[in-house]
Amino acid sequence: MNDAAARTASVALAATLAIQVYTSFAATATAVLAPELARDFGVQASYVGLFVGIVYAGAMAASLACGSFIERYGSIRVSQVCVVFCALGVAAMALAPASAMSLLALAAVVIGIGYGPITPASSQLLQRTAPPSRMALTFSIKQTGVPAGAALSGALLPALALASGWRVAFALVALVGIVVVAASQPVRSGLDADRRPRGRVALRDLFAPLAILRTSRALRDLALVSLAYSATQVCLTSFLVVHLTEGLAYTLVAAGLALTAATLGGVAGRIGWGYVADRWLAPRHVLALVGMLAGVCGLATALATARWPGAAVIALAAVFGATAIGWNGVQLSEVARHAPPGSAGKVTGATGFVTFAGVVVGPPVFALLSSVTGSYRVGFAVFGAASVVAALGLLAGARGQDRGARARASRARDAG
Repeated sequence: MNDAAARTASVALAATLAIQVYTSFAATATAVLAPELARDFGVQASYVGLFVGIVYAGAMAASLACGSFIERYGSIRVSQVCVVFCALGVAAMALAPASAMSLLALAAVVIGIGYGPITPASSQLLQRTAPPSRMALTFSIKQTGVPAGAALSGALLPALALASGWRVAFALVALVGIVVVAASQPVRSGLDADRRPRGRVALRDLFAPLAILRTSRALRDLALVSLAYSATQVCLTSFLVVHLTEGLAYTLVAAGLALTAATLGGVAGRIGWGYVADRWLAPRHVLALVGMLAGVCGLATALATARWPGAAVIALAAVFGATAIGWNGVQLSEVARHAPPGSAGKVTGATGFVTFAGVVVGPPVFALLSSVTGSYRVGFAVFGAASVVAALGLLAGARGQDRGARARASRARDAG
């Protein structure tokens, strides 16, 4: 890779990472300040789960629909528009009167529309600019923006809300979005050089990317594994604290420390697994290994008791985060590798539709299991088992593809 290409790759990674951090920051703001919002709007703080579900439902639809827009307008332009949507959604919440619950639901949809296309847009750009030898690591570094944005939200917004009120905090989040859009504008033209201004955007093309998944065994397997892995990931981040406080009698501070360990483990895992996938193991084998380890961690979390040393629980949370949160970059790089040339955005949008389905469905199923059994342990065990099953299915699919490739090669030799 020459110097110009290396600079382009670095700029593309920096731009997509910054945009990912902001959209994650905005999308998690409501969860972080849920008690403050609940007090003003007169609802239970647990209603934040409904809000998050609406956000990800909007993200599902936007992820599927964004491919043609990315090809026509470019990855950075679409990302800028997405940042504006997230900022508008947060601003609408800051301005919503206490009686306007419907406006909060609308704001959740707007934020979801902004959040969904971010990964497809970045995949389209990074597939073209990232060095092939560092593809998994590049995608993984960019995906650290998700936990990094959530961590920033948790670190900054409570203090801002305490000092100035949650509405002012949300208004500042919206203003930061405008700064991100302005900062990315100088590099937009160069990074969106592959856009096709005459490209078609039509409603009938909405489900076309899903057809690619149906015809490609590799992409279909990667989409299905993301369904299980994303469900396990969101259940870890959503229910770890309540499991530790209610099931193991941890203080809220101690349980929060465990969640922080899981989040930091996820950041380290995304980078570490990306490096492993580029250097030592085939990406699919890395994904399978990650799923199996996440399954073991899910079972261990289900078996943990109050007699376990606190350090052991923190270490378990860190490893659980490194696996259940750390898989995403490797999976996205594999999707980009298998996508037809120039269509990484569309294909990633289709697989993202499936990924977000896991995020939407996972928490309600986990909550139902907990309600029926009276324990959070069953949920962690079930979703850990789901990760293992998905990992084994991925390995089986890889072996089937290898056998098919060998058979085709043999037929070609015989024909020759």
